[in-house]
Amino acid sequence: MKIQFFTQFRERLKSKFDSFDNTALKLNFLNALPFWIGAIITGLISVLYATLFAFAEDAAAYIFDKADYLFFIISPLAFILAYWLVAKYSPFAGGSGIPQVTAAIELTNPKQKHKVRGLLSFRVIAIKIASSLTMIFGGAAIGREGPTIQISASIFKKINDLLPDWYPKVSKRNMIVTGAAAGLASAFNTPLGGIVFAIEELTKTHFSYFKSALLTGVIISGLTALNILGPYLYLGYPDTSNISKWLILAVIPVALIAGVAGSGMGKMILFILDKKKFIRRKAALIIYAGLCGLILAILAIYVDESAFGSGKDIMQSKLFTDNKSVEWFVPVLRIVGPVLSFVSGAAGGIFAPSLSLGASIGAYVAEFFNVTNAEINLLILCGMVAALTGITRSPFTSSILVIEMTNDHGMIFYIMITALAANLIATLVSKRSFYDHLKDKFVEAVHKNELQSKTH
Repeated sequence: MKIQFFTQFRERLKSKFDSFDNTALKLNFLNALPFWIGAIITGLISVLYATLFAFAEDAAAYIFDKADYLFFIISPLAFILAYWLVAKYSPFAGGSGIPQVTAAIELTNPKQKHKVRGLLSFRVIAIKIASSLTMIFGGAAIGREGPTIQISASIFKKINDLLPDWYPKVSKRNMIVTGAAAGLASAFNTPLGGIVFAIEELTKTHFSYFKSALLTGVIISGLTALNILGPYLYLGYPDTSNISKWLILAVIPVALIAGVAGSGMGKMILFILDKKKFIRRKAALIIYAGLCGLILAILAIYVDESAFGSGKDIMQSKLFTDNKSVEWFVPVLRIVGPVLSFVSGAAGGIFAPSLSLGASIGAYVAEFFNVTNAEINLLILCGMVAALTGITRSPFTSSILVIEMTNDHGMIFYIMITALAANLIATLVSKRSFYDHLKDKFVEAVHKNELQSKTH
């Protein structure tokens, strides 16, 4: 019945468009339509996912406040369930999602396009959401931004797959890139950040080849989210007024320390993942995931609650309250927490944890200088840019994201200096970005899976 309905709908749509003159306007409209549809769906799904993610994180915080000892059970079980969902139903839904998207973009060509199915699909969307929500409820130090990018790219890719044979050819690669950019834009409410991310991180294709599709995709998905959630900033409007010129002397050490910390966190994750490959038995991998959750719960209960969660509360509390100080162990926990969460094998992003790591470093370093609250806020924001740059190696994206999150253009000079210094120092830790290393692993895994299926 459903197949008959869609067949009739497709035929009616075809007859309608055949009735128009074959003009450039008609062709442009047909080329743009899949991007518009994908952008609207992306905006809706992003809002739903963000709402569920916030609810799960708030629920975990509430339980922790009332009976923190319960997380000796909740965290290991959540990590095990989240890992099992990925391992059982969609192995490529684990982790952030950005390396999977870049791998899909690399594999999107006529000879290898069938290999993209495992990286971007409806199944990936379902498991990505289920696994990451389970993780955040268990206290995992993960974000939703990377997963939103993979989810959005999957939506755009699926729409491209559903286009009928008579439809004008629409580039699958351009749709995946646009979907990823639209996902980031709707996740952070940062349209410029989404566009810069697509250019800097996802593709080396010249911008002119897909600029219209990219711009409209980002705009529509952002507007869809905006109309549901209302006007908002990811962080808000921190006070960064009346900054002393000498503050650059404090900005540089923040940039260097946070840049090394971000890059070092990524290298630590990659090192553990390489060692984890030697664990072959499924039962051992399940126990391993549970141990990651248990260790994280122990740190949160006996050291500090800041080990738990995405870290957005850390950013907001340090930027918008008078309590600017942090203990020395908070930045350490903001490294260990994401490492334990990521290497468990479940789904979860590293954007927000990286930002919170940088925020805690900025607040801690500020204590060594005689600075005002507004200047501490600037150092916190610089730390966020530096840590994100260290792990992504995308200084422009990191800068634009933080500027758009706060709508503060007066700090551009300090932010740009921070991004440059962090990017330079991060190369001493690792020549390539965290995402580049993971992308290569996913491409290798896709080829290996195809070889195994042919053998069987």
